[in-house]
Amino acid sequence: MSYDRYLAICNPLHYHSIMNHRFCVTSISVIWLIGSMVTLIDVISMCNLHFCGPHIIDYLFCDLDPIMQLSCSDTSILHKWVLTLGFLVLIAPFIIIVVSYVYIVITVLKIPSNTGRHKAFSTCSSHVIVVSLFYGTLMIVYMFPTKGHLLLMSKVLSLSYTVLTPLLNPIIYTLRNKDFKEAFEKLKEAISSEEPCW
Repeated sequence: MSYDRYLAICNPLHYHSIMNHRFCVTSISVIWLIGSMVTLIDVISMCNLHFCGPHIIDYLFCDLDPIMQLSCSDTSILHKWVLTLGFLVLIAPFIIIVVSYVYIVITVLKIPSNTGRHKAFSTCSSHVIVVSLFYGTLMIVYMFPTKGHLLLMSKVLSLSYTVLTPLLNPIIYTLRNKDFKEAFEKLKEAISSEEPCW
C-alpha cells in the first residue's frame, strides 16, 4: 500500500506502467509465500520443542513466545532465529513504509496549493492510521517485558493487533468512500429531522 501511494503521489506518470497486473500478482505471491514459509518454520520449530512442566498458556492465543517459555528445551537458538525472522518480516517492511512516506511528505509539501496537499495527504491517511495502529501495538507488545503486571497489558495489546486492527481496517478504508459519506450524511439528516416521540 505504501509503495502504491508512493508511486501515485511521487511518480504519477509512471504509475500505470509500474503498477500493472503482473506486478500486483507477483507482489502478492511473494508476500504470501514469505508469510507461509515463516509460519511453517515457526510450526516446525515448535514441534521440535520438549515440554515437561505445566501445559497451561496464560495468554489469549498460542503465540510463539509463551510456548517457548513452557518448553524444557534450550530455546536460545530459536530465540535468535525468531529475532532474525522478526527483523526480516516486520522491521524491513516497516522501514520501507517509513521511507515511502518520508518521500511522500517531501513531495506533498512541494505542492503549491492547499487543496492539492490536502487531497494527497487524505489519500494516505487511511493507510497511515492502520499501519500506526498495527505496528504501534506490535512494538509495545514485543519490546516491553511481559512479567508481572504488564502481562495483562500485553494480552490486551495482542488482542488489539490480532483482532482490532483487522476489524477496523475495512471500516477505516470505507470512511474515505464518497458513497459511504453521502449515505452517512443522509442518515444523520434523517435522524436529526425526526421529531421526538415524547
